[in-house]
Amino acid sequence: MAITQSAKKAIRQSARRKERNIVYKNKIKVLVKEARSLVSKKKMDEAKKLLPEIYKALDKAAKVGVIKKNNASRRKSRLTKFIDKK
Repeated sequence: MAITQSAKKAIRQSARRKERNIVYKNKIKVLVKEARSLVSKKKMDEAKKLLPEIYKALDKAAKVGVIKKNNASRRKSRLTKFIDKK
């Protein structure tokens, strides 16, 4: 258990940040999962229409520091390749 005032505050801060980060990560997971399921159902047009929304979520997560910039870039690239390949 935290003893000092600063340690207690750090615990509160990390809990708040964790909640905020989970929102961004869940948004990305849901969108990517949806895009992959559309590709598996051979609905390429719908999957391609979903791409800008996925890009937006990844860029926002990278901007606020939930994921790194290169991680977002890599995910966008791989997902685009995956959709175009099928």
